[in-house]
Order: sequence, then C-alpha cells, then structure tokens
Amino acid sequence: MTKSTFSAKKYKKRDMLSALFFVGPLFIGLLIFYLIPMVQSVFYSFTEWGMFGGYNFTGLANYKKMLTDPEVFKALKNTLTYAVFTVPIAMAISIFIATLLNNKIKGVAMYRMIYFLPAVTMTSAVAMIWKWMFNSQYGIINQFLSIFGIKGPAWLSDSNTAMIALIIVGVWSSLGTSIVIYLAGLQGVPTTFYEAAEMDGAGPIRKFFKITLPLLTPTMFFNLITSLISALQVYDLIFLMYSQTNPALQDVQSLAYLFYKNAFILNDKGYGAAITVVLLILTLVITVINFSLQKKWVHYQ
Repeated sequence: MTKSTFSAKKYKKRDMLSALFFVGPLFIGLLIFYLIPMVQSVFYSFTEWGMFGGYNFTGLANYKKMLTDPEVFKALKNTLTYAVFTVPIAMAISIFIATLLNNKIKGVAMYRMIYFLPAVTMTSAVAMIWKWMFNSQYGIINQFLSIFGIKGPAWLSDSNTAMIALIIVGVWSSLGTSIVIYLAGLQGVPTTFYEAAEMDGAGPIRKFFKITLPLLTPTMFFNLITSLISALQVYDLIFLMYSQTNPALQDVQSLAYLFYKNAFILNDKGYGAAITVVLLILTLVITVINFSLQKKWVHYQ
C-alpha cells in the first residue's frame, strides 16, 4: 500500500466519521420520534386495547369498523376540503407578497419581519386570538361587518361557516414560512433574464408569467408538498378553536383530530391507530401523485 493510498483512506474515514457526527443526532431523533412510533401505530392498528393497558390482536377488525363508520368518512372529507382550499390560496397569496417584498422598497426588512411573525407565533396564541376575533357577539370581524349593516354569523358554531373560519386561520398561519421560502426562490432567479426581457419590451406582468413563475416552480413544488402534508395533519387549530360541545365540531373534525378523540377521549387506542394508518396512506398517495406529475409543470434551470 502506497503512502498516498493510505492517506486517502485515512481522510475518507475521517470524513465519514465527521458526517456521522453531524447526521447522527438527526437520524436518532428521526428514529425515536418518527420511525418507531410509525411502526408501532401500524402494529397497534391490528389490536384492541383494554382500559388498564394490555392489548389483544384483532386482525382487520378496526379497518372493517372504519368502512361502516360515517364519522371517519366525514373526517376524511373535512381533511381533504381543508387541504384543497388552504394550500392553493396560501400559495397564491404567498407568491404575490414574496414578489412585492423582492423589490427594492423602503422598509422592506420591516415588512419581511411582519409577514414572518405568524411562523414564529405559538399555535395556541394564534388560535385564541382568532377565536376572539370570530366571536359572534364581541368579535372584531362581526363588529366590522356591523358598520355596513351586515349581521355577522356565529363563525365557529355555525355549520355553514365553521370550515370557512378554519381555512382562513390556516391560510394566515401558513403565510410566514411560505413567503420566506418563495422569497429565497425569487432571489435565485438571474437578473439577466429580466434585463433581456425589458430589452424586448416585456412589462411587469409578462415578466412575471414568462420568467418568474416558470423559474419559481421548483420552489412551488417544494412548498406544495410540505404544505399539503401539514394541511392533512391539521389538529391543533381544531382542538384549540372548537370545544367538545361545539355543534359544528363534526363539520371541521379532521382525521388527526378523530385519532385524538378515539385514542385519548374514548380510550380506543387500536381504532385510533388504524385512523393514523389511513392518514399515513392518504399522505403517501397524494405525495406520490404530486411527484409523478411534477415533470409536467416543474421547470429546473
């Protein structure tokens, strides 16, 4: 073995140890908090738990029960409705605001900070503030509508408006992170493209649709995947904004909330685990479909 070969192997081993040192904590956290619980949930979905611990293997009984449970189908519908409306609306608003913040305007740093605030605000605080704003008696939204002679609805307890209120809060709370991601994508677009377009007489709108939007599609795809996964797992806003006695809870109850209800309120942990498996499969199917369709609309430089 030559000296150079020995040195190369030494450096390669050192680089591998350095990589393991940095990746190790992340992998351990992923294993403990994600992979192991996921495997446990799949296993427990085939079991029935007793009131004082212990379980019995029941096979596909929990899944057969779901096929005849209207509450599961209602929760599935609510979850998809929330995701279908929240994600596209949030994406459109985020791209529009990020495009404005990408320009050289006075106080742009302050605007970026203001728009990013929802991302660093605790969900409990966000839910409580919006809950007060949606209050039918003294909420600021209905007070504003009363100025124009409009009687505001009971946003959170009316079946017709409960989902609308949840979507509004979901869109608002997701803007901060999306705007920052889109802003990073916009700053990666070469300015030479815009200069060439201006020489050809292209205006702001044409530059946006012919240059900005196509080159932003990789960022849009990343945001689409992460936003969809987050929307399909919505739970905390529902838990904090809608009480157990709220008559409209059934109209906003998601699969994640239904898992919590069965596992921790009704103490049917096996059935709750089966619901999480359905949610996992739904998330995987939607993600795979998006990855298969990305070749048709995502343009990489």
